[in-house]
Parts: sequence; C-alpha cells; structure tokens
Amino acid sequence: MASARPSARGSASGSESHRPFIPASQSLPEITVKAVILGVILALVLAGANAYLGLFAGLTVSASIPAAVISMGILRLFPRSNILENNIVQTCASAGESLAAGVIFTIPALVLLGTWTQFDFVQTTLIAGFGGILGVLFTVPLRRALIVEQPLQFPEGVACAEVLETGERGGTGVWFVAGAAIVSALFKFSQTGLRLWKETAEWATGVFGGKSLFYIGTNLSPALLGVGYIVGLNIACLVFGGGILNFWVAIPIYTWLHGGLPAGQTAAEHALTVWSTQTRYLGVGAMVVGGLWALIRMGGSVVTGIRSGFDAYRALREGGVESTLRTERDMPMQWVLLVIVLSIIPLFFLYHYLVGHLGMSLAMAIIMVIAGFVFSAVSGYMTGLVGSSNNPVSGVTIATLLFASLLLLVVFGQAGGKGAAAAVLIGAVVACAAAIAGDNLHDLKTGWLVGATPWKQQVMLIVGTGVSAFVMAPVLNLLLNAYGIGPQSPAHPQSLTAPQATLMASVAKGVFEGGLPWTMVFIGMGVAVAIILFDLWLEKRDAPFRTPVLAVAVGIYLPVELSTPIFIGGVVAPLVKRALRRRNFASEDQRKDAEQRGLLLSSGFITGEALVGIFMAIPIVLSGRSDVLAFWGVHESALPGLVLLALVAWGLYRVAAPKPGRS
Repeated sequence: MASARPSARGSASGSESHRPFIPASQSLPEITVKAVILGVILALVLAGANAYLGLFAGLTVSASIPAAVISMGILRLFPRSNILENNIVQTCASAGESLAAGVIFTIPALVLLGTWTQFDFVQTTLIAGFGGILGVLFTVPLRRALIVEQPLQFPEGVACAEVLETGERGGTGVWFVAGAAIVSALFKFSQTGLRLWKETAEWATGVFGGKSLFYIGTNLSPALLGVGYIVGLNIACLVFGGGILNFWVAIPIYTWLHGGLPAGQTAAEHALTVWSTQTRYLGVGAMVVGGLWALIRMGGSVVTGIRSGFDAYRALREGGVESTLRTERDMPMQWVLLVIVLSIIPLFFLYHYLVGHLGMSLAMAIIMVIAGFVFSAVSGYMTGLVGSSNNPVSGVTIATLLFASLLLLVVFGQAGGKGAAAAVLIGAVVACAAAIAGDNLHDLKTGWLVGATPWKQQVMLIVGTGVSAFVMAPVLNLLLNAYGIGPQSPAHPQSLTAPQATLMASVAKGVFEGGLPWTMVFIGMGVAVAIILFDLWLEKRDAPFRTPVLAVAVGIYLPVELSTPIFIGGVVAPLVKRALRRRNFASEDQRKDAEQRGLLLSSGFITGEALVGIFMAIPIVLSGRSDVLAFWGVHESALPGLVLLALVAWGLYRVAAPKPGRS
C-alpha cells in the first residue's frame, strides 16, 4: 500500500511538491477514544522507562517508532482503525519519554543539593507539566519554517512515517519489541535482582611505575547496546571517543601531574575519583560551548521560523479556515499565546513559594520564558539535523544554568543560600521545554508526511505531556528509595548515578559557593572549539562522518563504562545494514520489514530493562534491602554477564539481518 504512492521523503522544502499519504481532501478519524486511551497508557509506560534509563546512563532515546509499532499491533484488533489514529497514538506516547528526559536531567539536582529530601508531587508535576506544555506551544509558530519550508530531514520523523505506512500491511513488528523486552528484562532481573553477576566488567592498573594508570571497563547492559544501535555508528563513536579522551588521556595526565596513584586506592577507584571530582568538568565546558554554538548556528532560522508562523496565522485569519488545507492548520495563535501566559503564572507562584523573594521570582520567570523559547527553537532545529535521540538538552540546560546562576549571583548575591536551587528550577523548566520541543517537531514531521492534522497532534502532545507529568514524582521517589540517586555509597551500592542531574547540581553549587574546577571547564571549552573547527572542515568537504560537539561532550562527561556498550551497539548497526544490502529480498515490503527489526529490537531492550528496574524497586523499598532478591547470594564475577551480553549483541545482529525468504 505504501509503495503505491510517490514518496516525498527526499525533499522537505516547499509544500507544492509534497503529497501526503492521506491527502488533505480526505478526512479520517484521528483523535478517537481508543487512540487516546492507548496513547496515554504508552505515554505513562515510556515516561517511566526513559526516567530509569536517563538516571542510569545519562542518555535517552526516541520512542516514537516502537510506540507506532505497538499501536499498529493493538489497533488492528479494532474495526476501522487507520494510519492517522496510529500517528495520534505515537504522538501522545512519545511525549512521555521526551518529558522524562527533561525531568531526570534536572529535577533530581534538587535532591542532590539537599533542597528536597523526596520529590514533592505537586511541585514536580507543575514543573514537568507546564515546562513540557511550553515546549509544545513554543514550537507551534516554527512548524512551517522547519518542516515545510526548510530542507531538514528529521530522521526519526521520516522513519516513523515509513513505519506507519508500511504498517498498513500488518502489525507483526510488535513481537520483535516484546521478544527483545523479555530478553532484556530477564538479563536485568538476573543481574540486579538475583545478583548473579556484577553490573560492570572493569580492569585497571598502574603504569609508568605507578605514576599514572590505565582503565578500561564496560557496563553489562542490553539497553545501552540498544541505545548505540539506535543512534548509529557516527554518534556512538563520538560518545565513546569522548570517554576515551577522558579516561585514556585526561585522567592519566592528571594522575601523573598530581603525584601518581595514592595509597589506599586501587587504580580503578582512583580513576573514578579523578573523573567525578575533576575531569568530568571537561564535559561541562564542552557542553556550554556546544549549546552556545547551536544557538549561533540556528539563530537566523529561529527568526525566520517565528516570522513564517505569524505570516501563516495572518493568512488563516484573512482567508478563513475553509481556505486553509486540513494538513496546514495549526493551533490558533491567540490560543497559543493565552496558554503560554496561563502556564507561566503558576510557575511564577511556584518559584516565589520556593525561594520566598519576589524580585528573584520575577527574574526567574523572565529568564525561564526567554531561555525556554530560544532553546526550544534550537533543540527543534538541531533534532531536525541529527535526530531527536541527539536532542542537545544537556548542552542548552547547562548554558541556561550557568547564565542564570551568574545573573542571579550578580543581582541577588547568595540569595539566602537558595541561589543554586533557583538556577536549577529555571533549568528544569527549560530542559522540559527543550526536550518536548525536539520531539514535537519530529512528530509533526511524521504527521506532515502521512497527512495528519497539525492542531490535533499538538493537542495530543499536550495531553501526553500532562498525563506523564503526574507519574514523574512517584517513579522518581520509588527509584530514589530503592536504589538511591547520585554517587554510590555503602548504603546505595547500586545507586543510579544520574549523570546530568549530578552535573547540574555541581555547576549551580559551584557558581554560588565556589569550588568549581574552572581550569577543567576552560580546557573543556577549548576542546569543544577544536571539535567545532574540525566539524566545520568536515562539513566543507561534505564528509559522511561528522563530529557534533555535544555528542563528544556527553562522552567526556559520562564514565567510559557506559560509553563502551553504546559503541558496541553502534558497530552492530552498520554491520546489519551491510548484510541487508547484500541480500536479495522477494519484495520491497520484505526489505523494509527487515530494516525495521534492529530498531524494534533495540527499543525492546531499552523498554524491558527499564521496566524491570522500576518494578524491582518495589520489593527493595518494602524490605529496605538492595539484595532482597539475591536468593543465591551476591556474586562478584562479571564474566557470566560479559558472555551473555556478547550473546545478546550477536543475537541482535542475527535477528536484525535475516536471510530473505524465497519468493
């Protein structure tokens, strides 16, 4: 069915040559009861899963495609379901995973700072909900400029449209998601629940007579393999390269310059100590420069997008709704502006309640609105270039946090010790808005290709954001009480490291209280400038391999043990593509089905591991013991997990690159 229609995939510039799958003249049910219910359920599940993944690994991935596949598998059980209903489901569902990214990158910093001891339900829900809604609304005037008129590809948006169109033939892909989720869930339960092997395989030793060290390690996680497969070899190499730069260059040099390995610490322990206290701030500096560079690169397009959106609104008012194609109708601009104002008001009062200073609360609200809009536009544009899984939320949030911290410090001084928390509260709203904005435009790109009605998608994004906000605090509290969030300790040996939130807390606290290793920050900035110059050289040569600075910055900031399985997953992806290119399939539909398998399996790995991590938190919280399910004792060897992870990677390749059936 999909192959009968001429494709508009190759060009996103101009609407004249664009022919959507469902023409604008044809109206099909979109926002139906079953679509809303399924979209809300998936939004809640994916929000919880991505919250766990982000706290664990510091990375999140797009869930639009697995949501679309699950939707197609379920809605086919109902009569008269259609592609636009499936698109509504994935639109609503993907809002949940995007909101989770904005929340877990920032809000746990309030616990790490000691401002909160638990995640307050009302306050967390207000920040997440209204921050995400602002992200949806900020991008409404940008839809025409970035999707219709700009030649941006929006990779996940295009891929999701292909999946939806191909799915008109059937919904069998849901079984690949389910099967991979079961494998990943069993792996995670055996590792973290039954404690049959360690979570990390690592080895380190002193070199040059103990004056320096060498460290290598990998986390044993199918979910991280899936992340690497989804982001692809280019990004996986950059993330891993950032980790290598930190652990194989920066840490050995730092150890050499500061007297070698100290007594009482193993080489592995010292490497992680240097990383946590010093060299991860190289990543901070790189992220700051990366966020500002993204703003500089996209500034002109942001202005163009705003102008285009308001021009479209004026044309709609002059010609009336009847003169505008169904596929070009956004939410009315007057309603967008009204809801933006109504969203800012409760956030202002929340800020005032938390900091108790009217002037600071007003300044916080103003910074939040300006930074939220600008960085929502930047995130939307950046994801149009490199995909929503590479949304630079970390970079823009750190840039916001540093700017807000310095401004509040200059104007209000120490602010009664509440300055760091105030900066994090601003960053939290901006992060939620930026995360949702990048996802929003990808969903609207999918809708533009399949022939959806934009304003209906925008409404469902608000619905998905709103319902997901209500589960953030309960999920975070469950994970906090079960595993702990932040640095590992004897009380929480399996603590979720929350890399981004730990970073936000350190940066905000460092600005107000001192102690931020500015030398490392400045060196990281210099490294970022060098990477940007190299990327510009690659761009000039039209090279297929690029070096987006934020991907390297994330790798520098993360421990290399997390980057290693991501790199392995990234290596598997091109191997699968090469194998598929060599095989002759009976039909184009069969080839498309095969090409989707790896993505679906990877999504299943992520979902299964994350959900088991959340569900295992329940008995841990109830018993107060992290080893409550270790019926056969706690095993310290990593070898069984290493072997099994290798088998999972091999299975991913074998299933994702099937031999074609004979026609």
